[in-house]
Amino acid sequence: MTGAGAALHAEHAWTHAGWQHDVRVGAAADGRVRGRFALPGMVNLHSHAFQRAMAGLAERRGPGDDSFWTWREVMYRFAARINPDTLRAIATQLYVEMLKAGYTHVCEFHYLHHAPDGEPYADRAAMSKAIIEAARDAGIGLTLLPVLYMTGGFDGRPLSARQRRFGLSVDAYLRLLEALLALESPAVRVGIALHSLRAVPEGAMREVLAAPLAQGRPVHIHIAEQIGEVQDCLSLRHARPVQWLFGHADVDARWCLVHATHVDPAEMHALAKSGAVAGLCPTTEANLGDGLFPLANFLDAGGVLGIGSDSHISVSPVEELRWLEYGQRLASCHRNVAARKAGASVGEALWRAASRGGRQAAGVPGGSGVADWIVLDDAAPALAARDTSSVLDSFLFAGNVPLVRDVMAGGAWVVRDFRHRDEDRIASAYRAAVAQLAGA
Repeated sequence: MTGAGAALHAEHAWTHAGWQHDVRVGAAADGRVRGRFALPGMVNLHSHAFQRAMAGLAERRGPGDDSFWTWREVMYRFAARINPDTLRAIATQLYVEMLKAGYTHVCEFHYLHHAPDGEPYADRAAMSKAIIEAARDAGIGLTLLPVLYMTGGFDGRPLSARQRRFGLSVDAYLRLLEALLALESPAVRVGIALHSLRAVPEGAMREVLAAPLAQGRPVHIHIAEQIGEVQDCLSLRHARPVQWLFGHADVDARWCLVHATHVDPAEMHALAKSGAVAGLCPTTEANLGDGLFPLANFLDAGGVLGIGSDSHISVSPVEELRWLEYGQRLASCHRNVAARKAGASVGEALWRAASRGGRQAAGVPGGSGVADWIVLDDAAPALAARDTSSVLDSFLFAGNVPLVRDVMAGGAWVVRDFRHRDEDRIASAYRAAVAQLAGA
């Protein structure tokens, strides 16, 4: 259950069943962490690791109205500089930041497959292996989602020169998937990612989903993030994106529909009924001007959700959940939206929903969460005089001082007293990588 020397004794530990008291995890006497409040670690269900190094570099206004599509041009230019070594350094630093914030598992939606000129590396899995090595170095659980990316739009246009390093045929994709499956371990799982409906033709989608290697694995897809995407899908496929997907694929609890921002009521109810996860990324969706997901109606329909930090303009489950709630408050002019019953805690409702949905999207077995814990800083002023009825609400809504003191991931203590076990070396490698990219 836990690594050698790793043990937890929590006065109060929150689980999906509610607060449990005097909880002990692991039996080791050495390396034991004591805390007043412990929570299950959060899954970050949507990550593009390389984008962490460009956070803050796309905030200068262009000549016209800026949008996701103008941001994407900046991202393409930045992505063209990344190689396996710089990717590993960036991802390792990012994963350290995730752990310190309370994420203990990440789903990496990985589409940087080839060299910047679009030619495959000698080892065609080199970029994927850089992600696996980064997760190992940081000590975070990983669901690696290699991405199928084939076309530049719904009309089937070829990939542009800047997109060539993303591209794979179905055969090449399945060969990559096979190579990565050989690298699975208790800390590393592999799933399927279809970049989007505009980037994956229908025949290719069907072929991948029918492949024996894909059976029983998580399936993630970007969908309905932008109004322009919805309009293009209506024009060329005569259906809205989520509507089209449900008409052409057996969407079930294995699936994670990332963003799904622009869904109509029928699509929202179909998504909720399917058991698939709505993968919400509130800070990125806000940064890109995407729009707001219909949270209240989705929760009332029994929908499953999780959170991701996507472009990593922020790396914090607190901020994702806070802005998931605050966006709904701003749109509806009401408070406490995520708590759907009188007397319910917003903080508990959000943490419960996102941790359940995140684990489902990651393909993490239900029992393994006992090895992933975060311990809050009970000495922090923000938690003074708080008890189990109020601590999660205070954790999410009472300020911006870091409150995650210790983190256990995969049964090992990776953060103790706010410090990652290898923080200085990893940060130094990251600084060198970013300096190299800046000079490229």
